[in-house]
Amino acid sequence: MPNGFIFAVLGSDGAARVGECRTPHGIVQTPAFMPVGTQGTVKAMRHRDLEEAGAQIILGNTYHLYLRPGDQVIARRGGLHRFIGWPHPILTDSGGYQVFSLADRRKIVEQGAEFRSHLDGSPHLLTPEGTVDIQARLGSDIAMVLDECLAYPASRDEAAQSMERSVRWAARCRQRLTEIRAGSAGEVGATNAGQAQFGIVQGGVFQDLREQSAAATIGIGFDGYAIGGLSVGEPIDLMYTVVADTVRRLPDAQPRYLMGTGTPEDLVECVARGIDMFDCVLPTRNARNGQLFTSQGRLNIANARYAEDDSPIDPACGCYTCRTHSRAYLRHLYKAGEMTAGALNTLHNLSFYLDTMRRIRDAISLRTFDRFRQEFLRSVSRLSPDS
Repeated sequence: MPNGFIFAVLGSDGAARVGECRTPHGIVQTPAFMPVGTQGTVKAMRHRDLEEAGAQIILGNTYHLYLRPGDQVIARRGGLHRFIGWPHPILTDSGGYQVFSLADRRKIVEQGAEFRSHLDGSPHLLTPEGTVDIQARLGSDIAMVLDECLAYPASRDEAAQSMERSVRWAARCRQRLTEIRAGSAGEVGATNAGQAQFGIVQGGVFQDLREQSAAATIGIGFDGYAIGGLSVGEPIDLMYTVVADTVRRLPDAQPRYLMGTGTPEDLVECVARGIDMFDCVLPTRNARNGQLFTSQGRLNIANARYAEDDSPIDPACGCYTCRTHSRAYLRHLYKAGEMTAGALNTLHNLSFYLDTMRRIRDAISLRTFDRFRQEFLRSVSRLSPDS
């Protein structure tokens, strides 16, 4: 593609695909999980810990970085990569989900989203063009369009109106990026000339609306496509049905990104339905709350049964936390409120997620993905010691 972003499918096993995204800051092997670095950092993690865990790409949040420290400040530092010291690929979301989750602090109009900052209550207007400008200054490798995300349940009329607005906003986002690339966007400066832009398919749980959204968004023309508006309260089986139905409407030759999902089981099931990219706060947030993911199910490190347990979190895991520390020590840190507990727990959970993605890629390449899927789901769905 002319902007330097290239995606290639290297192999498949059923609907599951293995591939790679080439970006100005490196290659991302897919299927990939993106740790969430909301404010330019993955909570409790140093970059070298992320690298050791196998992170290829992280996600930054446009809304939070716009409000603090400010996209202009970051642009003057040379862009987000230089500002935070992360030399690998970065995806930035549009900030739309954060704005729409403010509920009593925002108002949706055709021009964009009017909202009040959660920091100081100051008024702001986030427009489609504005989100493109902000992300151009941040210089992420992949930028998302501004869309409207509805909570579940929503009526068909509500979902239709929201979807149609998202399509109109997507067209405005694409036009603005075209102007920036052409140098006709005034003082907006791009700190990454190779930035790609992904469109987002909406439509709630209504398959006909998803079909319309996909067709319209593809018609605008983007470098990749995301499925948004899921993992917002709908039943899991319904989410899987919507994912499968939407994926088959997306181009084979471009990456497919399922936003905000999910559990380890969700990753495997949605790869099986053709998804290439994921992000979710679950592994990091749950780690800080003491819930750890293992090859034998979930484990709550706060439980008294671990007070004298000298075994690692997961004997099958090779991360630093499991190589070095016992459940007894990790429980002590957690109960004592030590910040080290969050760091060690997060490192383990991210390592588990990222290693799961590596194993998924290997299984697809060897065309043994269905066997891997069945064995994995049996293993992680077993009753954990805390059940």
